[in-house]
Amino acid sequence: MIPIHDGFAPLAERYDGFIIDLWGVIHDGVQAFPAAIDCLERFRAAGKRAVILSNAPRRVSAIMARNEKMGIAPALATAVMSSGEDAWRHLAQRPDDWYRALGQRCYHLGPERDLNMREGLGYSFVGDLAEADFVLNTGSLDEEDTVADYEDFLQAAAGHGRPMICANPDLEVMRGAHREICAGIIAARYEEIGAEVRYHGKPHASIYDACFPALEGIARARIAAIGDTLRTDIAGANAVGIDGIFIMNGLQAGDLGVDERGYATPERLAAQCTAEGHNPAAALPMFRWQD
Repeated sequence: MIPIHDGFAPLAERYDGFIIDLWGVIHDGVQAFPAAIDCLERFRAAGKRAVILSNAPRRVSAIMARNEKMGIAPALATAVMSSGEDAWRHLAQRPDDWYRALGQRCYHLGPERDLNMREGLGYSFVGDLAEADFVLNTGSLDEEDTVADYEDFLQAAAGHGRPMICANPDLEVMRGAHREICAGIIAARYEEIGAEVRYHGKPHASIYDACFPALEGIARARIAAIGDTLRTDIAGANAVGIDGIFIMNGLQAGDLGVDERGYATPERLAAQCTAEGHNPAAALPMFRWQD
């Protein structure tokens, strides 16, 4: 059975560094959680380092500006990193053969709020798939869309042989009480029809490589990743050799059948983790201190 704690207090002495999910853990897409802010403040007061890591398909500057509007002060984190930032850096620097083989013409699939992903890049952004060399996928165009709405687009892109960069591997997100699809579920369908996708963000190792410099000097045994999704947050932690702390009353609350206080039964939690094959070191109902 996975240990379930009321809050982070019993675990605090085990760790000196943290990689913390943003959406669903620190805020719900609309407002910050006061208990999460309190926990971050306690980490800072204790001299612990925290990296906020989001699978958001946007640059870090945009994420930090939005965080401040929600009351998440920059001083609460040692660093902030995002899947969008990691994708942008790879597009800008072309650090490997896959990126160096891309052409210069990009078709960007995503909403207007993600347009800062284009800034500072030497690419031509085109509106016709036939003219594009590759697709940058930052998510759905409308919050009510389903994956089926993109089937014709994906079939056409695959027919043209266009590789896709996915700047957010998440399948879904909760914006307040509303569930929306993310870039990851569109990319997963693109792979299903035989097309090529390059992912950035959790659970892929490159995103953690971008976080560890902010935690330099801390042994991995003293670092924990905190998140509300097994397939990204906990799988990523397991893959890079750090503990994962699972938040139950987040995106997977429905899968776990949590009660009104945010708790799943130990048996239900264990069954879900076994089914998905990702094992947290501990679980909490929410990101809070709770002495």
